[in-house]
Amino acid sequence: MIDMSAILVIFGGTGDLTHRKLMPALYNMLLDGIVPEHFRVVSIGRRDKTVDEYRNEIRASIDRYSRNKVDENIWSKLCGMISYYRFDFRDFEGYPKLKAYLDNLDKEADTKGNRIYYMAVAPEYFETIVHGLHIAGMARQEGSWSRLVIEKPFGKDLKTARHLNQKLLEVFDEKSIYRIDHYLGKEMIQNIMVLRFTNSIFESIWNNKFIDNIQISLTEKLGVGTRGNYYENSGAMRDMVQSHIMQILSLVAMEPPVNLKTDSIRTEKLKVLEAIEDITPEFLRENVVFGQYGRGFIDGVPVVGYREEANIPKDSNTETFVALKLHINNFRWAGTPFYIRTGKRLGTYGAEIVIQFKDLPNILYFSDGHIQEPNLLVIRIQPNVGVFFQFNTKDFTSHHGIVPTKMDTSYENPSQGNTPEAYERLIYDILRGDSTLFSRWDEVEASWTIADRIIKYREQGNVKFPNYDAGSMGPVRSFELLARDGRKWWNI
Repeated sequence: MIDMSAILVIFGGTGDLTHRKLMPALYNMLLDGIVPEHFRVVSIGRRDKTVDEYRNEIRASIDRYSRNKVDENIWSKLCGMISYYRFDFRDFEGYPKLKAYLDNLDKEADTKGNRIYYMAVAPEYFETIVHGLHIAGMARQEGSWSRLVIEKPFGKDLKTARHLNQKLLEVFDEKSIYRIDHYLGKEMIQNIMVLRFTNSIFESIWNNKFIDNIQISLTEKLGVGTRGNYYENSGAMRDMVQSHIMQILSLVAMEPPVNLKTDSIRTEKLKVLEAIEDITPEFLRENVVFGQYGRGFIDGVPVVGYREEANIPKDSNTETFVALKLHINNFRWAGTPFYIRTGKRLGTYGAEIVIQFKDLPNILYFSDGHIQEPNLLVIRIQPNVGVFFQFNTKDFTSHHGIVPTKMDTSYENPSQGNTPEAYERLIYDILRGDSTLFSRWDEVEASWTIADRIIKYREQGNVKFPNYDAGSMGPVRSFELLARDGRKWWNI
């Protein structure tokens, strides 16, 4: 029996992440009956407010962001679990007092001394807080467990990521560090392995002999909004490619693990990243496209360009769009291109993986002019959650026609229930001590090794920005990237 009793300590308890994601997730977990009986939440903030004031603010956020309507009995239970602790985490003298507070709460709530320290703060404070926990003896306590949860970005580049990791390992062991990527908590991301490894029809043809190309698209209609300061120092490469997309790529392309244990899965994911072709200057010139949005229209409404957004320099060269063509040099995937694109202020919002299968020879039905539409398997991550499959069949409205037929499943179908938010799954896994959906350090290091080279190339380049209109699907060169291979981006 797994002991999930714990105190969840949220550094950044008054911040946007806590209000929009963490607290609504905890409410829905309690509604689903997966929160342990002996559980407490201590939100840490610098603002002067009472516990009741804080609880009222959390209630308003749950009303606004929860996937389920608020049940007063469930809210009453969660409300009783939440405390607010005023503390400036930059003040190292305050950590012993925080420890005493948590120890007293342990006795009251019988949480066994177990702790989850959640870093819902700006990345520059990760090292500060971990040092504070260390000097107060809060990271390791005999007879109990402590887990550290780190939100992305994990470092700004390979050098800073290695420095941060070294500092964390001085206090916590690797198995106690949970590097969270909320994309891995999404239902269809988890379903990639299930789809492959429980269906012989897919796994038997999941290779370069049958697959023509694989496309991963993460597109947004939104601009940078109020996140200008963050995004200007991040860009699409750090914000999306180094983390979300590399994780998705490794799940799609991995070999079957020897078992479903955490390290077995992570090891196979790492092999994919290590097998990506060398990122040379020649490769970068031919296979990478950067973009930055200018003015345009989103759903008919005029919007400003990136350089006109708040806190963005007028001459900014930060990329808001990236398209890549990669090869994975192993026996399964040699010769099969992986196309990746992600960007802001695009014409569609969504995240999907498109597996395009190879065409049949142009004989039999395709010898007399019938257009052969390729078989497509589409894994839809958001906003429609499900699997789409396209295959060819007879057009029953004509004598000789052949048409593509579509089979589609979706979690938006009421009969299939309500899809849990990613954070609900991830917090539950942290409580259980299951780190399968979290990034191991060597995965992070491998993805930064790839991303670093691409980022440095962009910083040395002289791309003329802006180079795509808001509301379009990105720079013209991103379409040419596929067109020169005789392919196109799929928008299903």
